[in-house]
Amino acid sequence: MRENKIRNIVEYENHFSQFLKQQPEKVQNKIFKIIEILETLEFIPEQYLKSLKGIKGLYEVRIRLGNNIWRVFCFFDNDCLVILLNGFTKKSQRTPIKEIEKAERLMKKYQLEKANK
Repeated sequence: MRENKIRNIVEYENHFSQFLKQQPEKVQNKIFKIIEILETLEFIPEQYLKSLKGIKGLYEVRIRLGNNIWRVFCFFDNDCLVILLNGFTKKSQRTPIKEIEKAERLMKKYQLEKANK
């Protein structure tokens, strides 16, 4: 069991789990280690979590294994809940606009649903 958990992490809808299931076991294990870092460290180094410029509140979880790079989008809810959104394999220097737009759409949908409760 993980100790000193200071942040709960949940998935919104099932985009993250679908992404995760498509990854090899080594990649899945690396992703789980990064999630554990997000759950337990008060201050998360930028190598693991970085805010996206131009979209307030949207972050990317940064995963690297060898020469391969993956990204998972997320945002905070009340400073302690990280909502995991879509993920993708990064194949170029720039993050694909399509993936950013999907993450932004999911974040706004979540916020609207929460506001209507």
